[in-house]
Order: sequence, then structure tokens, then C-alpha cells
Amino acid sequence: MTSAVCDNSGALRWPELTEGTLIRRYKRFLADVRLDGGLTVTAHCPNSGSMMGCSEPGRPVFLSRHDNPSRKNPYTWEMIRMPGSLVGINTQVPNRLTAASVRAGLIPELAGYDTVKSEVGYGVNSRIDLLLTGGGEACFVEIKNCTLVEGGGRALFPDAVTARGLKHLGELQAEVRRGNHAVMFFLVQRMDAMVFSPAAHIDPAYAVELRKAAGNGVRILCYDTEIDLRSIRLRGPVAVELG
Repeated sequence: MTSAVCDNSGALRWPELTEGTLIRRYKRFLADVRLDGGLTVTAHCPNSGSMMGCSEPGRPVFLSRHDNPSRKNPYTWEMIRMPGSLVGINTQVPNRLTAASVRAGLIPELAGYDTVKSEVGYGVNSRIDLLLTGGGEACFVEIKNCTLVEGGGRALFPDAVTARGLKHLGELQAEVRRGNHAVMFFLVQRMDAMVFSPAAHIDPAYAVELRKAAGNGVRILCYDTEIDLRSIRLRGPVAVELG
């Protein structure tokens, strides 16, 4: 579970954070960090992506600590300070933050529904991140974490080839064909994005399918965040350019 706690405003509040310097990220889910006091710890890295552009050794990072005796590594890596912004790397944050923001009425495009449910089974052995229902209508919302920003403020997804993401786009299009609403929602866990585009140079198949999904009625939304050492909250929409 993510360690951030939701408050009534829709923001997620970080627990007490420990600062250190990233030594290396390895085996996808591990990172060695030298704490400011000199101790080196191995932290859990809650991100299975490539983390291109936000895993540079020598950068300041911020960890939460969990005193659960069953955990091998009590520290969890939450953020890294990059030149343009703090960047949240915990991929469990976007789903919780987006759900909290929907419930708080902070996303006009997803307003007007009576119920908000998370992790509901649909498609072929998949689970939709958010299912919104009300007035006899259903809206299926798939949420993706975006941490890669290049070229003077262009947020990009994915940061590695994603067969799973491709499958989700197909299932969203299937929901539109069934008469439901479907939304692909990209959450940028940083503050230096001006526009969003699919990363065609990293995963051309995903870029093609995202454009196809948009043409077939899947709504593409991107929002960025306001992030500091106290909390992370939704900030506002980012322009989408599908190319």
C-alpha cells in the first residue's frame, strides 16, 4: 500500500519523510540510498517501469519508513528531486489521488456520477482502476502514472514498452462499443509538464493504439500535480497532443 494518506481536500499527505541521496536503482524494486546521516539503506522502489528521467544517481530522494516487522526493507522511495521539479515515483499514488480527486469534485470531466468504485473486474482478466456509475450510465477510467518529461516540458507515456497498457486501450474501446463511457487518464507526478504526448519513440505501437482509441471514442485526459514535501494534490489539466 502507498504510505500517503488522503485528506478531505482530495490531497494525499506524505508521512514523515527521510532525505538521502540515490546511489542506484536495481532489480526494478530496490534502491540503495545514502541517508543524510551517512547510513546506507536499501529501500523498496514501488515502480516497475524504466523510470527514465527520474532515477539518476546522486539526486536527492525522499523515503517513508514503515515499522512493519514483516517488511524486509522498512524504507519506501516516494520522491526524487530533479532539476525542474520534485517527481513522485510511487505508482500506487496516482490511483488513490485520482479517486480522491473525483470524489472531491476536482475533475469536471469525471463529475456527475453517484458512485466511485476502484479495482472492478472487467474485460479479459483485467481490473478497471475506477468505475463511475450514475443515472444509468457507466464510465470506465484507466489511470496511468507519468513521470517522464522531455523537450522543454513534454510529458510522455510510456517510459518502456507496455503490452499491458496496449491491452487496456483495447478494453476501453470495447467498453465504448458496448455503449459505455471510457477515459484514459494520465497523471503527471511532477510540475514541469506543459503538454502530454504518447512516447512514440519508446513504444510506437502504444502511440498508434492511443490515437486509435481516441478516434474510437475513448476520452484522453492528462492532469498534473502540485507536489511538495508535505503532500501531493491535483493541479490542473495538461494539453494533450496525440500527433
